[in-house]
Amino acid sequence: MSALTPEDWAAVALSLKVALAATVFGLPLALLTAMAQARGRYPVRVLLDGLVTLPLVLPPVATGYVLLLLFGRRGAIGALLEKVGIVFAFDWTGAALAAGVMAFPLMVRPMRLAIEALDREVDEVARTLGARPLVRFFRITLPLALPGVAAGAILGFAKALGEFGATITFVAAIPGETLTLPAAIYGATQSPGDEARAGALCLVAAAIAVGAVLISDAVGRMATRASRGAS
Repeated sequence: MSALTPEDWAAVALSLKVALAATVFGLPLALLTAMAQARGRYPVRVLLDGLVTLPLVLPPVATGYVLLLLFGRRGAIGALLEKVGIVFAFDWTGAALAAGVMAFPLMVRPMRLAIEALDREVDEVARTLGARPLVRFFRITLPLALPGVAAGAILGFAKALGEFGATITFVAAIPGETLTLPAAIYGATQSPGDEARAGALCLVAAAIAVGAVLISDAVGRMATRASRGAS
């Protein structure tokens, strides 16, 4: 790893920071969306399916451009947020937003499948016994769907960590600010003589990916045991 520069290690640290922020802030919204898809009425489900799938079917560059139009300093939303001190464009928070948007469909799907697989009669029995919706969600639905929630979180983190197209379009690749690991790898491959550096960065990315898989497996087993205990 001697081929890596301090700037490269800063890109690795920033990628982990961006992926973690995208996962933490995206997880509650993904869970709510999964609930609405699994339990909502037909028109709502169709609309949500289309919106959630968009980041998967659109080119990542197009998604990044839409984010720039909406959340840029002159964007419809970004101009309003800037007045209260919240800036996304060309900042690491924008990288987290772009990564979160791209990871969102992968977070939602495992959660939705887990919720759809639950026995609705358990929830109905709790409802007839007087349990309120929030109580049923936190005491029944969430514990039983925990393996899907854990899988969605790990998938979202992995996708956010490797996000490139939307991120570089929305926030560019500013060293120390928005230069993430995928952008650093791309930059190294475009520089003659930087093959060793590019290879070292790829090894770091592979190590993080393997670590994420191992953590996912451990979390999945714990979540499965917890959900069986809840049932």
